[in-house]
Amino acid sequence: MILPDEISFVLPAKNEEAAVGQTVGGIRAQFPGSEIIVVDDGSTDATAEAARDAGATVVSHPYSKGNGAAIKTGARAAKGKVLVFMDADGQHQPQEALELLERIEQGYDMAVGARSKTGQASFHRGLANGFYNRLASWMVGQTVEDLTSGFRAVRADRFREFLYLLPNGFSYPTTSTMAFFRAGHSVAYVPIHAAKRIGKSHIRLLRDGARFFLIIFKIGTLFSPLKIFVPVAVAMFLIATGWYGWTWWSQGRFTNMSVLLYTGSVIVFLMGLISEQITALMYRGE
Repeated sequence: MILPDEISFVLPAKNEEAAVGQTVGGIRAQFPGSEIIVVDDGSTDATAEAARDAGATVVSHPYSKGNGAAIKTGARAAKGKVLVFMDADGQHQPQEALELLERIEQGYDMAVGARSKTGQASFHRGLANGFYNRLASWMVGQTVEDLTSGFRAVRADRFREFLYLLPNGFSYPTTSTMAFFRAGHSVAYVPIHAAKRIGKSHIRLLRDGARFFLIIFKIGTLFSPLKIFVPVAVAMFLIATGWYGWTWWSQGRFTNMSVLLYTGSVIVFLMGLISEQITALMYRGE
């Protein structure tokens, strides 16, 4: 059984004066004795004061470094064996952390709160998250139910293995989820209800959406390079074959373009093999 003093709640917060006190108070009431850390990411309002008044330990950044940077700061400062990450904006309900912690007690390394379609912040973001989930599922070979959910419980030692991978922006859930899957750690999903946030969102759909997309491929190539390189090599090989067939039928010759495409497909495939070997060497001690 996980004892209250073995749990650390980490809440990244930037200009969340209106909600952070209520969120901390809810955690304090549900989990008395647990550590609550609010990382004030360069707020220009009274976020730090509101969190401190509600009973949280506040760690402040002198300027805004990003949501992921706040998560890393909180993970380094936390003393608990289990970390629970929550948003400070009122979207996540503290009582739902009980189910996440139950999964950790059952032997999982990470438990993620999976939002329903109605729990997405907007229709467009729901569509984007659905696409990210399917793409990430293919990348890691496991079902990813909610790639971008920021409500999760993890074993602290496991999470700290991947701190160096986490970006400083809003993509820490994406990176940590894919890293856990590719490293062979156990991940569970628990349905949650995400309430409407208090205040204005800091996420920009196009900017951060493109960033999430790149992060998926970055982690995919880091943990399973052939998942990226092989489809590209096969596509180039098929295009080369199709072009060769057309030019042979119409002109009776083998063109330089076919040579270039065939050569490119072989080079890309070999790059994938080399990347796979480098990855195996990097993680041979894990």
